[in-house]
Amino acid sequence: MVYDKICLETFLKNQAQLFDEPVADTLEEADEFLDECMAQVLKNKKEVKKYFKENLDASGMTDEEILEACEVFPLPDGRFLVVEG
Repeated sequence: MVYDKICLETFLKNQAQLFDEPVADTLEEADEFLDECMAQVLKNKKEVKKYFKENLDASGMTDEEILEACEVFPLPDGRFLVVEG
């Protein structure tokens, strides 16, 4: 998957929400990391909820809890980056 600058910058800025220590320091490192863990860029909240229900254990989670999960990085343009830690 190709990650645009918005995804990479958002991940770099907010990676502490998912990881105790930084996993990337540059845009290039962020791109490599996101590619390795097969992070997903989803276009809206509906896709995030569907992704969680199909790929992650979302049993017992409300829609709001899914969107606030540490794996979910809201992007400034309304999309969402989902990184499985």
